[in-house]
Amino acid sequence: MPNLTACIVCGVRGLGRTANGLVWEPEPRLPDWEPMIKVPELRSPFARAVAPVLGGIAFFVVLGLVTWGIAAYLSSGDTRTTENLAPPSLPLGSASARANDVKEDGPLLFSELSTITGARSLVLDHVGDDAASGWRLYYAFPPGRPDCPVEQVRGTSTFIDCDGNELDVTELSPPTDNVRPIVEDERLLSLDLRAFSETSEPPTTDS
Repeated sequence: MPNLTACIVCGVRGLGRTANGLVWEPEPRLPDWEPMIKVPELRSPFARAVAPVLGGIAFFVVLGLVTWGIAAYLSSGDTRTTENLAPPSLPLGSASARANDVKEDGPLLFSELSTITGARSLVLDHVGDDAASGWRLYYAFPPGRPDCPVEQVRGTSTFIDCDGNELDVTELSPPTDNVRPIVEDERLLSLDLRAFSETSEPPTTDS
């Protein structure tokens, strides 16, 4: 029986056996550990209520600064303002292809082109067989009636003004600004819109 008791005692963690009998061996202890960085906590109800408000204000301040920066970039310099807000020209591609479009479907109506001085609607017509010449440009309203836009009768050179009157394309208002169609290398057609900018110089290329 003493041997059985000794075996049971030896199986208990923390006890050892030597030549002189049983001795106590303390178990090793893990060192106490505490986090090196403590996350700050908002303890007062006032701080917890104010923190989201301050965060929202900071967000809108940053957003406002970004918006202001974009506006400043777009507005930096007269030439850059013109090019960013209103293109100096409108490429139309092949002059022969556009002349064929006019022949089949009537004049080309360009509604509400963006310019620095506001939206402009233009009508481009072509006469003759030479695609490199014969281009005519009009405003999309009757003479002296910029507040009376016209609508085109599809597939024809007829337009209806705001009063219901029918107008031929030749009865529309000629441009009062120095805008014009241009054919480059006798094949590429574009509209010169630089005159819609106060800083632009009048174009010198003839159609």
